[in-house]
Amino acid sequence: MTGRYLEDYTVGEVIVAPPVRFDEDYIVGFAKEYDPQGIHIDKDYAESGPFGGLIASGFQTVAASFASFLRMGLFVDVSLAGPGMDEIRWVRPVRPGDSLTPHVTVAEARRSRSKPDRGILHLSWDVRNQDGDTVLTMSSMTMIKTRHAE
Repeated sequence: MTGRYLEDYTVGEVIVAPPVRFDEDYIVGFAKEYDPQGIHIDKDYAESGPFGGLIASGFQTVAASFASFLRMGLFVDVSLAGPGMDEIRWVRPVRPGDSLTPHVTVAEARRSRSKPDRGILHLSWDVRNQDGDTVLTMSSMTMIKTRHAE
């Protein structure tokens, strides 16, 4: 399977990735390894904390959302590198039982002037829970192969 080349993206296009379910074991397991704060790993501590219960690590919401998008196969054999992510905002807490769906909008698809075999794909992310509430926003850049070097 081959992914989509730069020319296959249209500015304004919205790609909806499959939902990711967050249960308590998933939240705690990730946090114990990568973000071991009480609000993510200790249910009793979290209940007396500022969010009134256990919440997912923001890093987990980014990683899970990105993985869901990648599993769609759009970048297979065409992605060259990801120069960065910007403006990451955790808008609402993610709790056990939540299901997150990434809505990814193509903000820009620009061919490189110096290397015409590739371009930069800018994506704007709006990750929503099962109620349609935004929990995460961010932007990302990926270097993508072009179909034909001009």
